[in-house]
Amino acid sequence: MRFSLTAGERHELTQARPLLDGLPLRCVIADRAYDSDGLIAWLEQQGAEIVIPPRSTSPQRPVSWLLYRLRNVVERAFCRLKQFRRIATRYDKTASSYAAFLSLTCATLWLK
Repeated sequence: MRFSLTAGERHELTQARPLLDGLPLRCVIADRAYDSDGLIAWLEQQGAEIVIPPRSTSPQRPVSWLLYRLRNVVERAFCRLKQFRRIATRYDKTASSYAAFLSLTCATLWLK
């Protein structure tokens, strides 16, 4: 499991490449928010199959909608994490204590 804490107003696209770097990438499934020329080019260099629907302003490319349906697994995992009030409302004052509880919560969900 990898995660990176950022400021609330920061887009998660900035963390996509550092989190994926070093992982064996066969297929990357993400929503339209990750349709970035830089990220797409980097994923192509890594040899990964890209399943990211293009935005209406981007050049159109084919997308496997069958694979894209698997994205709901990640969305459901986020919903399960947000059932823990401490995670959803960010009660912790420091990033280190929030990250520790997030790790503990993920481990708890994984063990179920």
